[in-house]
Amino acid sequence: MIRTVKTIWSRATAVVLTLVVCSLAASARVAQAAPAARAVEPAIEIEKGSIARQQVVALGRDVIVDGEALSDVAVIDGSARVTGSIGGDLLVLGGRVRLETTARVAGDVFVLGGALDAAPGATIGGRAVSYANMSSAWLTLLEGPSLGLSSGSPLILGAKLALLAAWVALVLLLFAVSGRQLLATSDVVRREPARCFFVGLTGVLAMVMTALFFSAVAAWLIGAPLLVLVVLLALLLKLWGMVAVFHAVGVWLLSRFGRRRMVPLHAASLGVIALGVVKFVPFAGVIVWTVATFVGVGATLISKFGRREPWFATGEALDAPGF
Repeated sequence: MIRTVKTIWSRATAVVLTLVVCSLAASARVAQAAPAARAVEPAIEIEKGSIARQQVVALGRDVIVDGEALSDVAVIDGSARVTGSIGGDLLVLGGRVRLETTARVAGDVFVLGGALDAAPGATIGGRAVSYANMSSAWLTLLEGPSLGLSSGSPLILGAKLALLAAWVALVLLLFAVSGRQLLATSDVVRREPARCFFVGLTGVLAMVMTALFFSAVAAWLIGAPLLVLVVLLALLLKLWGMVAVFHAVGVWLLSRFGRRRMVPLHAASLGVIALGVVKFVPFAGVIVWTVATFVGVGATLISKFGRREPWFATGEALDAPGF
């Protein structure tokens, strides 16, 4: 019986993964073929003399730091200009970074899909990584299918419906075999969404940079298998994390209507429906699902796929019998 369940699970998972990968790949090609066109949102500005004590996140808009940001600054599909100081990391996806002479960044600076321009005198405390040729399709691969394409396009509607069908199948499968672990990851999403977002964003950036390193530096015979492992890990983190996000969203919606208890599978299904509706809203759907992806990946990493175990053994664990 156990062997039969494992066989069914393996085959079904392979089918779901194939559907998701094919849909994402197709949507990325569509996004490259038709550039986005949308209204420019006003920039988020930290004026000189002002202090931002929490993380700063900009989605689809620019960030101007003339004052002081004590924590991380993340910009998705926008640019950043810094004349003041940033106490954490500066992460930019799909935009440019300009560091003026007085700019100070205590942590790392990651720029994917844009250029890093640092004036003489600008200070970066950590690493400075810029990959200007990163296509906007990398961002759409986080969820897709498009940035700015017509919401009524048959190809886009078909890709979105295919993705939603794959997500529904995945929800059923994961809750059938790993419900308790998924609930643990969902609990992390509900308790620490901001932390999950930044952990997920950092994790995705690390995997992207690792993949670029393997593809550009390592020999083909060595780099190709490692690149496949990185892609598989990224997919597993995303798939598991998004199902946990579906459940967390469903629980949150039920709490708004006064319902405190519901079958976990029903709550997750409600989350799929809610986020599925948002997916069909132009641009907003891409933003919401991209944020959900980062949150899901971060929650999966924090909870270690719901097992709530440390990623690395501590000294006490190594001293325990059996080691």
